[in-house]
Amino acid sequence: MGWNSYDYYDTNVTEANVLANAEFMAKHLKPYGWEYVVVDIQWYAYNTASMRDRFQYIPFGKNEMDEFGRLLPCPDKFPSSVNGAGFKPLADKIHALGLKFGIHIMRGIPRAAAQNHLPILGTDVTADMVADPSSIAPWNPDMYGIRNCEAGQKYYESILELYAAWGVDFIKCDDICATGFGKEKQYNERHEVEMLHKAIEHCGRSIVLSLSPGPALVTESWHYKKYANMWRITDDFWDNWETLLYMFDRCEKWQDHVSYGCYPDCDMLPLGKVGKHFGQERDTLFTREEQKTMMTLWCIFGSPLMLGAEMTMLDDWTLSLLQNEELLRLENGRFVSKQVLRDKEKCVWASVDPKTGEHYIALFNLKNEGQEITVFCEECRDMFPDGYFVADAEKMVEVWSQTLVMVKYDTVRGNVMPHGTLLFHAD
Repeated sequence: MGWNSYDYYDTNVTEANVLANAEFMAKHLKPYGWEYVVVDIQWYAYNTASMRDRFQYIPFGKNEMDEFGRLLPCPDKFPSSVNGAGFKPLADKIHALGLKFGIHIMRGIPRAAAQNHLPILGTDVTADMVADPSSIAPWNPDMYGIRNCEAGQKYYESILELYAAWGVDFIKCDDICATGFGKEKQYNERHEVEMLHKAIEHCGRSIVLSLSPGPALVTESWHYKKYANMWRITDDFWDNWETLLYMFDRCEKWQDHVSYGCYPDCDMLPLGKVGKHFGQERDTLFTREEQKTMMTLWCIFGSPLMLGAEMTMLDDWTLSLLQNEELLRLENGRFVSKQVLRDKEKCVWASVDPKTGEHYIALFNLKNEGQEITVFCEECRDMFPDGYFVADAEKMVEVWSQTLVMVKYDTVRGNVMPHGTLLFHAD
């Protein structure tokens, strides 16, 4: 659970922006479990967003880099990084707030390092010898892929040693979860996931590994689970209903692959103010009902929660979504969740703590008009092994309204707003 700079700042977040959001999180969200502060893409690049009318990522722009081809924070955006300090001063400040610090990286090795034949730390090999010019992101010009070789592994170990020294707790690696071209993206660079995994183990620091972008391939679920902690099951997720509707299909496909420490990732939460990097700062386009639906689906499915908004501009209502303790209990790693039914008009999920029998039932209205949704408790119990639901509840609390609801005739029912949700909780 945390914040990522992308949805609001894209390539242009600064040290001051990151600290302001970290301070807000520490004050308003940390007590509810939010803890990661993640600097997203191109923190190493100069002049970002200066050609926004033409490029999101300036082709072959100036990047800050050391003599071993390792990218460093751009001092224009992160002034405390000068004199080789890197992200350590910023990470120290975030850790002092009781939070954790993360960064975005692109898969591979900088093209500039390969072009200039820079040495790889601890080897007599240069970057051009490990770079794979045929393996590139079609949307970002900064990196070549890395060949599956010993020197390539040494390069990944060299950057992870640097990140560990900075105090990095979280890495979001891009262009790695689903690579290649065409409608069905392939998992062509799986060896680089393994190399990153090995480099993290080698660096001696506990670091979360998050893979992006999706959609991840369900057929490769075992590989994601073995070598990473999070993997994106969708492409970039934004604030329109059709995209949210699509996520019900993704969650159905991935529901059996959520486990403690291994999380299919529904992507960031586009709440509050987003879009400044497009010159169109705006409030989320989701209705309030759609926002509750998104939060409920992400939590009951078991996705990580990464907020994309400028947190210092959150209004009280949006903040209340992020401080709902009863909802956020679903993120504690103990609950097992299953989809109970889904058609074009509705969806029902159930979740249970197998040790205590505490459970939730979520009713989702997928229609453009309100409707009553009914589910039999027996349908929910049938989705889990015997004994998970240890007792029938005579009453439940609807989490969003905090309304007490009596369970009659072993059914849970409610009138659900268009694109809305009801979430029932019983101890």
